[in-house]
Amino acid sequence: MFCFECGPVATNCYLVGDASTLTAYLVDAPYGAHEPVMRTLREQGWRLTDILLTHTHWDHTADCARIKRDTGAAVTVHESDLYRLIDPMAHTIWPLPFTIDAVLDALTIDGSVEHVTLMSGLRLKVLHTPGHTEGGICFVDEANERVFVGDTLFHQSVGRTDLPGGDMETLIESIRRELFVLPDSYVAWPGHGPKTTIGLERTSNPFAGEVLW
Repeated sequence: MFCFECGPVATNCYLVGDASTLTAYLVDAPYGAHEPVMRTLREQGWRLTDILLTHTHWDHTADCARIKRDTGAAVTVHESDLYRLIDPMAHTIWPLPFTIDAVLDALTIDGSVEHVTLMSGLRLKVLHTPGHTEGGICFVDEANERVFVGDTLFHQSVGRTDLPGGDMETLIESIRRELFVLPDSYVAWPGHGPKTTIGLERTSNPFAGEVLW
């Protein structure tokens, strides 16, 4: 797995490859991700089959359309966050010095979907974790004991909720209900900053941990 920190707000994206099938999937696609993603695909001999979006704030989707065009990868997003993906420049919150292209043919899921099967055949568990955005989702790779948490949970912090679609009470409930029931050993890979573990955050996160229960 490769982590690339990209764009003006240091957004993480994750390129996860499978040596047996020579396929890969990408979690989030921030501005500036196109070059390292395409270079690594070439170097590893992988074919990108899927782009999984944890949510659709511009800093996680700016290179999505370009990577999709160059790889043919399918894009998966929660239906409640689709509107930012199909009209991204209308929802940037503040002006940007670049244009984000729309993605008009994404695969959408709703809260009833518990797993996604990638084009490679790999199956990942899906957790709907609204609060940072309406359609925030986390992807759980149970075989490798890791979860891609986007901007839902950070090392000793949580996602901001002061942007449109955010709600702190909803976010904390999502974290406790969906993430903190995972095994403590699971590594959480966030949209910004360093990795952490479910156990560490469950016991000591100052916004959502057991210290506040």
